[in-house]
Amino acid sequence: MSSITLLNPAGMPAANGYSHVAEVRGGRTIYLAGQVALNVQGEVVGLNDLEAQTRQVFANLQAGLAAVGATFEHVVKLNYYLLDISQIAVVRTIRDLYVNVSQPPTSTAVEVRRFVRDEFLIEIDAIAVID
Repeated sequence: MSSITLLNPAGMPAANGYSHVAEVRGGRTIYLAGQVALNVQGEVVGLNDLEAQTRQVFANLQAGLAAVGATFEHVVKLNYYLLDISQIAVVRTIRDLYVNVSQPPTSTAVEVRRFVRDEFLIEIDAIAVID
């Protein structure tokens, strides 16, 4: 049986939309590769539209989690890679539709210069723990 504790300890700055610490005891660790805005047919979704691309990325992550019997409740870490970090609020709005906003997973957000394809505006990978 796994136990996941997400917390923001005293002595650390206030967290905005993420937790500073994820303590995991037991369970299976699931690593989801970075997901981009490709649909099942391999087509780019949301050309030049960060909101649409983020929705597709989270849908892809959700499908990957479901394949191993997990949900976003099992996610302990999200890594965000964006072409324009100033647009992080758009990503957070979509993220909040998927994660437990009262105890969100740990996360990292990084602005990158380029993705494997020029059409992509965002990529997100995840780590989850399930029983």
